[in-house]
Amino acid sequence: MELKCVLLDTSFFIRMLNSRDELHQNTLNYYKYFLSQGFLLKISTISIAEYCVKGDISELPLKDVRVLPFNFDHALRAGKFASDVFNHKNRSLLPERNIIPNDTKLFAQADIDPQVNFYATSDGNSQGVYDMINKATSVKFRMINIRLPYNETFALLDFPL
Repeated sequence: MELKCVLLDTSFFIRMLNSRDELHQNTLNYYKYFLSQGFLLKISTISIAEYCVKGDISELPLKDVRVLPFNFDHALRAGKFASDVFNHKNRSLLPERNIIPNDTKLFAQADIDPQVNFYATSDGNSQGVYDMINKATSVKFRMINIRLPYNETFALLDFPL
């Protein structure tokens, strides 16, 4: 059986850990489903940094997730992805240097990591960036929009949590 692995972005944890968030229950259901189905869960050091802007590291469920450090290979892939996105948007790369958005860095990590085959987010802008990158350079992971219930994403008729 193939390993199922998902990189969870910052928005996933923000929504899951805030019981007042409109997507809290949806996100919690995904989390429970991932754990019950033996998914390997990962969080990037980039997402940890983003989360810690307004949250504390102790709030993150690090006992259930593996930390994925951003490394040299990820940086190279992120540069390529950002170039594809900027070219698609007809933005000049010279003479200025553009800041590479964190989503692009996270996508690079998901694409490089041999275990990751899913990327979970609630960020609607991420889907558009993903589509641009996937069109220019095919990526190996599938986006999961946690705005949809997990049973729709995974085509389940009924799965009790």
